[in-house]
Amino acid sequence: MRKKLVLAPIMMAAVLSFTACASSGSTGGSGEGADREVLFQVSLLQGLTFGDYHGSITAGELKQNGDTGLGTFDGLDGEMIVLDGVVYKAKSDGLVEKVSDDETIPFSNVTFFDEDENVTLEGITDIDALKELLNEKLEGKLPNGFCVIRIDGKFKEMNVRSEYKQNEPYKPLAKVLETDQTFFDYSDIEGTVVGLYCPPYMDKLNAAGWHLHFISKDREKGGHVLGLNIDKADLALDYTQGFEMKLPDNEMFDGFDLTIDQSEDIKEVETGE
Repeated sequence: MRKKLVLAPIMMAAVLSFTACASSGSTGGSGEGADREVLFQVSLLQGLTFGDYHGSITAGELKQNGDTGLGTFDGLDGEMIVLDGVVYKAKSDGLVEKVSDDETIPFSNVTFFDEDENVTLEGITDIDALKELLNEKLEGKLPNGFCVIRIDGKFKEMNVRSEYKQNEPYKPLAKVLETDQTFFDYSDIEGTVVGLYCPPYMDKLNAAGWHLHFISKDREKGGHVLGLNIDKADLALDYTQGFEMKLPDNEMFDGFDLTIDQSEDIKEVETGE
């Protein structure tokens, strides 16, 4: 039996309430009949950081809850990009493959992407400049909600990473990334960045701030974004108020002390610093 948490649409962080219930399947269809204003999350990033890489939901089930997002795969087998309803895996060799519906997933965030705003980007020379612009777009929009973005265009530079698949017993994620990640630098490459913003109060469930993954236009290259330089691109934003989470049902996850502060490990995992 999977554990499931549901967060109602967010008005103020101080009045959030979680409702626990049991669920044995997915919650929607291909968007029809599903609440499209919900960010669906599999597990906690903090569980992944501790080393729970056991898949708890299939890619087929994940697609029932969103058509755009990011995450990883069973055994920490590469970086996930979900785009236009297709689940892609950026592998440790930097190459990308489509994922079968029966592949399992330990951590992910997806939503059904409905564009609320579109902006043309030019002259964004690094990832900090991009995040500054994105934060400006959020001001006054949905300060305590979520935002999923896609950036389609040409990048003068794209710096990404992926990881080697792990074997049990699993090491914490920060330890894995000391030895088992690979880096790829691309120039003048077309493609799409999929990104997620989580507000500050989510720092016990996910990484607060922006998390970005990339896939090339030819769907052959991709990974977790560590740096970029945008030539010209279109930025589309989807502001989302609802949140739903499925927790894994395994002994490893149940044994974690999730009150332990993991902020430094999460910063290292997200930024490589």
